[in-house]
Amino acid sequence: MTPLPAPLRWLYSLEWRRGFFDWARSDGVTWVYIFKVLFAAFLTLWLAMRLELPQPRTAMITVFIVMQPQSGQVFAKSFYRFLGTLTGSAVMVALIALFAQNTELFLGSLAIWVGICSAGAARYRNFRAYGFVLAGYTAAMVGLPALAHPDGAFMAAVWRVLEISLGILCSTLVSAAILPQTASAAMRNALYQRFGVFARFATDGLRGRSKREAFEASNVRFIAEAVGLEGLRSVTVFEDPHMRRRNGRLNRLNSEFMGITTRFNALHQLLERLRSSGAEPAVAAIKPGLQDLAEVLDGFSGRALTDADAARLVVELSAYKEGLPARVRRLRATFQESNPSDAELLDFHTAYELLYRFVDDLHSYAQTHASLADHSHAREQWDEPFTPQTNWMASAASGIRAAFILVVLGSYWVATAWPSGATMTLIAAATVGLSAATPNPKRMAFQMACGTFLGALIGFVEMFFIFPWIDGFPLLCVMLAPVIVLGSFLTSRPQYAGVGLGLLIFFSTGSVPDNLTVYNPYAFINDYIAMVLGMLVCAAAGAIILPPNSRWLWRRLEQDLRGQVVYAISGKLKGLASSFESRTRDLLHQAYGLAAGQPQVQSNLLRWMFVVLEVGHAIIELRKEQAVLPVHPAYAESQPWRQAIRVMGRSLVRLFLQPSQNNLERSLVAVDHAISRVQATDEPFAPHFDTSALRRVKSYLHFIRTSLLDPQSPLSAYTKTAPQGLEHAS
Repeated sequence: MTPLPAPLRWLYSLEWRRGFFDWARSDGVTWVYIFKVLFAAFLTLWLAMRLELPQPRTAMITVFIVMQPQSGQVFAKSFYRFLGTLTGSAVMVALIALFAQNTELFLGSLAIWVGICSAGAARYRNFRAYGFVLAGYTAAMVGLPALAHPDGAFMAAVWRVLEISLGILCSTLVSAAILPQTASAAMRNALYQRFGVFARFATDGLRGRSKREAFEASNVRFIAEAVGLEGLRSVTVFEDPHMRRRNGRLNRLNSEFMGITTRFNALHQLLERLRSSGAEPAVAAIKPGLQDLAEVLDGFSGRALTDADAARLVVELSAYKEGLPARVRRLRATFQESNPSDAELLDFHTAYELLYRFVDDLHSYAQTHASLADHSHAREQWDEPFTPQTNWMASAASGIRAAFILVVLGSYWVATAWPSGATMTLIAAATVGLSAATPNPKRMAFQMACGTFLGALIGFVEMFFIFPWIDGFPLLCVMLAPVIVLGSFLTSRPQYAGVGLGLLIFFSTGSVPDNLTVYNPYAFINDYIAMVLGMLVCAAAGAIILPPNSRWLWRRLEQDLRGQVVYAISGKLKGLASSFESRTRDLLHQAYGLAAGQPQVQSNLLRWMFVVLEVGHAIIELRKEQAVLPVHPAYAESQPWRQAIRVMGRSLVRLFLQPSQNNLERSLVAVDHAISRVQATDEPFAPHFDTSALRRVKSYLHFIRTSLLDPQSPLSAYTKTAPQGLEHAS
């Protein structure tokens, strides 16, 4: 057989194909996105000019704003942009009707409206926030130019809605039809890969091989994935009917994943405390059951969990779960032969209670994952949605900042009668809205100012030295393409996204020709000076007026994080566990992003989250146990052990609202008293963890105590002396 020439051998080589597919999955996706932005922008601009819309640039800008790498994100963002535009246009028409003859009242009312919308954008994140952003700055962008001709305000609003609708239509069509990257595929891949990573994390922890830094880093990753998957889930319903039919199970799966990570963290933290305190006999007695579970998870560690794999995991976990009670009894009988202390025996019981709960939740997660293979399933019935939690002061600060900027710039415009003052004010309204939902609005506004300045330089050259010499739409596209490619590439890089956004939007605002193009260099320069000044004022306000990435907000979010224990104690029990999980993780995710570049602050927030989740979950389990107690005098409300638990709850509320040495000591005394009251109570059932409610209650109380005494916890700063062990008064 004649050997192939060298170029053909290279073409068919495995190394070349592997390199190509690696490029296609990374940079290739970026270039496909850039090509789609180009095509959608030029299609929109051509249609807008052919339809003789007043401002084709508005339709083109819509493309740059709503285009995303995944089609589901485009559908979601387009939906909220359309709603925001309608709302903003309606408010603008109302304000013009009320205050057309009084510029000061109009600007004051507009500032209040933009402030409300900016607060809403900070409160509701993901694409819902974008609806608030659009509702705010649409009113400004349509209303401020219409002040000079209030009789045309209604038609200006109609034209803007039509222009934006055209941009939305072209964007969604191009995104869905040309090499679509679906959010549902991204979500499916994330779900499949996530469990393999967690299984490896769990097996390392069960075998005692995980390090503190790796443990914390993995938890940060799981938190980000849980919040991110909730965003993806809300997007997939726009594009995929199959995902829409599984929406309840996807919601349930995310909630159950948060549950199993919390369960495992609680078990891991208890084991680490036992190892660090030198409780080797208890650790050795617990180890065999942990090894059995680690062997079950080994088959799923580091690999994608498909629906078939999930079904196999259900079978294996069912067998392990059924044999666990008998296994625990044998291990306990062996352990008791060494005459352990009451504290060591309680450590043993607590560890296996946590292990059983972890396996039970893991089994439920595997069942839900396996059910995704069916179009309809009973597990679709789920009414415990992800509950985001945002600090109201952070939202209010964003609204106050936006209203202040509009009042200052609007007043300057009225006082000076600067022809470009309206441009400065409306661009500031757009910038403050677009930056409101970001962790660092100062940085975002400054980056947008840099992108706008670059767009001004390029736009001046193109507007006055190139556009007069070209003829026809194809040559216009050739001249615009390099700017769009550069801006789209920058937006695909998170560290330069603000620069790219500023370049794309505000180059188009000032430099893309309308159907009737006016070449006025003085107005051009004035307008771009106004744009950059408006953005710089937004950046300065973001740095001065209650900046969200400063110490005050970290402290407020830390207080909110601690307050979740109060929520676990006083919240309505139905759906409390999943709501508590999502609220706590959402708070930590926000705080972690705001504290970027402050590793000590991030570490402290993460450790607060651990102790809050541990104590909060134990309290919720105690409440669940008490809610289903059988009717018997040993379980009556008036029993001393139930009264002691209520006293303990009040002491924990004081501790987590106001951490101090005295409050910590009171909580420890209350927990010890509750444990002693439970131990002194007789019940009519066998003393096994699967039959004895009081033994489970005692285990949770003991776990709360160990969490409060954890030397790695932030509460350790309020301990008089370092604990010598985990013993308590029996």
